[in-house]
Amino acid sequence: MKKKNMTVSRYFKRYLKRCVTGPVSLVMGLSVTLKYFFNPKRIVTEQYPENKKTLKMHPRYRGRLEMIEDAEGNNKCTACGMCEKACPNASINVLATKNIAGKKVLGRYEYHFGSCTQCGLCVEACPFGAIRMSQAFEVATTDPTSLDMILNKKEGQG
Repeated sequence: MKKKNMTVSRYFKRYLKRCVTGPVSLVMGLSVTLKYFFNPKRIVTEQYPENKKTLKMHPRYRGRLEMIEDAEGNNKCTACGMCEKACPNASINVLATKNIAGKKVLGRYEYHFGSCTQCGLCVEACPFGAIRMSQAFEVATTDPTSLDMILNKKEGQG
């Protein structure tokens, strides 16, 4: 009988502990809510449709892929294909061509946004820093053909 009383007292101690820790955790959670309620300057929620014009995404946000161009409109891509190899689901096709001098240059840079997971592995793999993830966040469409893009403006640069 002594063993049965020990288990009952153990359960009773657990029950009492939970009765104390439960309300304490509730008060801790509510304190965070009350801090934001009385100090609205600390709120980080963006009021999306209303502040659409001034909304800036966080620097680490990964949108669709885009090519970096200089002031003359030329990109840094050398058609090495490292981004294409790094892409886990073949969302990138780098089609190289040769210029007049016989040097390998970028012909077309095809990007299939519909199958892209926006993992950023292509950006990390690019040795020349020729591509980046854009800050564009409104990319919804009803036309699936608009998700296949050619990112380089001029073909055969170099």
